[in-house]
Amino acid sequence: MDLRPPHTRHHRSLQLSHAQLVAPFALIAVVTVVDILAPPEVHLGPFLVAAPAMTASFAGPRMTGFVGLVAVLAQVVVSTTRTTLTDLNHTFQIIALVMISVFVTFFAHLREVHEKEVVQLRTVAETAQQVVLRPLRDRIGPLGVASVYLAAAAEARIGGDLYAAARTATGTRFIIGDVRGKGLEAVGDAALVLGAFRASAHQEAGLAGLVDYLEAAVSADLDGGGDEGESFVTAAVLEISDDEPVVRLVSCGHPPPLVLRRDGTVSSLDVVRSAPPLGLAGLVASAVTAQTFSFGPGDVLLLYTDGVLEARDRAGTFYPLSQRVAACVGAHPQALLDHLCEDLLVHATGNTLGDDAAMVAVERPAQP
Repeated sequence: MDLRPPHTRHHRSLQLSHAQLVAPFALIAVVTVVDILAPPEVHLGPFLVAAPAMTASFAGPRMTGFVGLVAVLAQVVVSTTRTTLTDLNHTFQIIALVMISVFVTFFAHLREVHEKEVVQLRTVAETAQQVVLRPLRDRIGPLGVASVYLAAAAEARIGGDLYAAARTATGTRFIIGDVRGKGLEAVGDAALVLGAFRASAHQEAGLAGLVDYLEAAVSADLDGGGDEGESFVTAAVLEISDDEPVVRLVSCGHPPPLVLRRDGTVSSLDVVRSAPPLGLAGLVASAVTAQTFSFGPGDVLLLYTDGVLEARDRAGTFYPLSQRVAACVGAHPQALLDHLCEDLLVHATGNTLGDDAAMVAVERPAQP
């Protein structure tokens, strides 16, 4: 995934195009000169078809057509210099060159149309993602917060990872989740979960009641789709108290959050009994209970989706999140996520994630 600013990527692409254009024109020049100087029985004109074909692989139809025209003119110069335009051999070479130039120009046009469609789809997808997944404020109550979303899809940067936060009278509630599947259907399921969380996070007195409400909302939607057991959402629902140095957690089949302690140690918030993923409660009998963990001043809580853990390097090794987090002692939420994003993409093969990844970092400020 390319995290460079758009103007930097555009400038870089222009530099590459200009450098690549040197090759077809140099090929035309070399073939023309050598063909003119070659013995009468040697004909290098057919090599000129490589120039427009090469250009069509990286340039648009106009530049491809222009290079084809230059190649045809070069063949005309060779023909008039060596014999005449009416020479049968050169005539057929010119005709073949014109036909191939027309074909590759048309194919370049089709590729350009496809690229515009992909760009449009990506723009729509990113807009939809931003509407569904609102960015978190950097300060929510007494907590410092940072969030990041890394999409794996190349054509449409859109997926089913989700996160949100809501203030209550006594603290702050968070949710992070991962919808099974990708694309617009996954975004629709993510929007459903986020809407239910935002509507009920202020009203439900306990985390168990909040999770039950989310389960009912997701199950009702899935029942109407007729795909019970096929669609579900793993989620972690948390509540951080303003007055107590604790965090309460209900895990619905989601990877355990990590806490980077002020003393440099890393703790995994592993619940004793996990609730089933949202949408599967009807298939698995399980009581929803919240578990309490220590979360003191100066500690940083890291929430993440499984796309982070499943990133592999060239040797197939999964990303060692706990080890990499331990190297970020004293980092504030935004600095922590910036480091993890850069390190994650370096670890991933070809800087490409196999699945969408979302992370949220929450810091309880140290007391004076």
